[in-house]
Amino acid sequence: MKSLKNVLKNSALSLLGLGLLTAPAHAVNITTSSDANVLVNQIVGSGITVYNAKYHGAPLASGIFKGGIASGLGIDTGIILTTGDANLAVGPNDKDNATKENGLLGDTNLNSLIPPGSKTLDASILEFDFTSSTDEISFNYVFASEEYNEYVNSSYNDVFGFFLNGKNIALIPGTTKPVSINNVNGGKPLNTNATNPQFFNNNDLSDGGPFYNIQYDGFTKVFTAKAKGLTVGELYHLKLAIADVEDFGWDSAVFIQAGTFSSKLSKTVPEPTSVLGILAFGAVGASSYFKRKQKASTKA
Repeated sequence: MKSLKNVLKNSALSLLGLGLLTAPAHAVNITTSSDANVLVNQIVGSGITVYNAKYHGAPLASGIFKGGIASGLGIDTGIILTTGDANLAVGPNDKDNATKENGLLGDTNLNSLIPPGSKTLDASILEFDFTSSTDEISFNYVFASEEYNEYVNSSYNDVFGFFLNGKNIALIPGTTKPVSINNVNGGKPLNTNATNPQFFNNNDLSDGGPFYNIQYDGFTKVFTAKAKGLTVGELYHLKLAIADVEDFGWDSAVFIQAGTFSSKLSKTVPEPTSVLGILAFGAVGASSYFKRKQKASTKA
C-alpha cells in the first residue's frame, strides 16, 4: 500500500502536469552588501541605539535577503552572513556541496565553541556597540548549511555565534548548548541518532529533498537569541559571526530577521511550509474542484 506521502506527491505531480497546480516559484532573493551600517539598520528594531558598526569578511559573504517565507525559510526578510557566497543561498537546491572558498581567517570567539585543536576559516563577522531602553534584548534567526546531512556528527561542523560582551547567546531553546550541525540535526543516516530533530528541516537531495526553495541541504527552525539583566543606557558589544571549521568547503549561513533586534522579546513566527506541504494543500483543493465538476456533469 502506498504511503500517504507518496499518494499526495503523485497526486500533486499529476495536477502539475494538467497545469492546475504549480510549485512555489519564488526563491529567496539576495542583495549582497558588506556595508556594516546597511546590514545593522536592517535588523535593528525598537528600543536599540547602535554605534560603531563594522563588518569583517568577504564582500560576497553577506547581504540582505527577501522572500524567505515563500522559500520556506520561516522568516521573510533580513540579513544573511555566510562562510562563502551569499548568492548561493538562492534555490532551488540543485547540489549537495555549494561552495565559495574565500581564503580568509577564522575568529577567536568562534574557536572557543569548537573542539580544542580545531580551527575556523572564512569568517564573516558583523559587530557593533549598542544601548537598550530596557533590561533585555532579542532577535530571530535561522541557521542553514550545506554540511547537512553528510557531515552530521563529524569534525566538519561549521560554527556560528552571537557574542554579547564575549558570551554566546545563540543557544538551543531551554539549554546552554550552542546551535550547530552536531547539536541540531535529523541524524545520520537521516532519522537515526538524531539530535534535537524537532528543530530541524531536512532539504537534502540525498534524503528525499528538496522540500524548500533554498540551496542549503538543511536548516533550523526559527530560533530567538535573547539576553536579560542588561543595564538601561549602558554600552554593550554584540558580535554576529559564522565560519567554516577545518576546511573552506561546503557553505553555511545564518539568516537574521529584519527589525527583530529590539529591547523586547521577539514575537513568534510561523513554521516554514515545505514544497510538498504546499503541493498537498493544492491537491486537496484540486480534488474538491474535480468532485464539483463531476457532480455538475452528472446533473447536466
